[in-house]
Amino acid sequence: MTAQTATAMQPVKTSAVAKPTETQDLFERMQQTYGSIAQRAFEIFDNNGRWFGSDLSDWLQAESEILHPVHLEIAETDDALTVQAEVPGFTAKELDIRVEANRLTISGKHESKEEGKKGKTIYSERCAKEILRSVYLPYDVDSSKVEATLKDGVLKIDLPKAPHAKSIHIEPKAAS
Repeated sequence: MTAQTATAMQPVKTSAVAKPTETQDLFERMQQTYGSIAQRAFEIFDNNGRWFGSDLSDWLQAESEILHPVHLEIAETDDALTVQAEVPGFTAKELDIRVEANRLTISGKHESKEEGKKGKTIYSERCAKEILRSVYLPYDVDSSKVEATLKDGVLKIDLPKAPHAKSIHIEPKAAS
């Protein structure tokens, strides 16, 4: 492995052990995200002079500023599922991957801050990107053997199927 390849690939932390509070954590994360979008939508409404009638466009603008889509591709082999997710701009430390028996949740938060001084005026800008994607998997997976890597903005997650979930081919016998 070359040094360039080694620095481009980052192992991603995974919480592979299913916990009884996973669903509650996901629900709380969704509530926090909803609250962030609602707050930003109100800021847009307020900045536009509090004119009524554009609440949907304010909401959609706020949603597009806060949440960024996570495009997924799920592939299947006899023994495993492979998920590839586009997460440009995120580092391995900013991502959180949760795996339950038949559900995968990818979340992350990335904040950047820029400041510029011009005379006595201070200019400050913040950009927060959040992702949250939860999908049900077509098979139960062995969460103790999940591996994830991040390379060039693409998160690759290998999810081995649980032993009872593997598909097998059965040849029917001719009746005598």
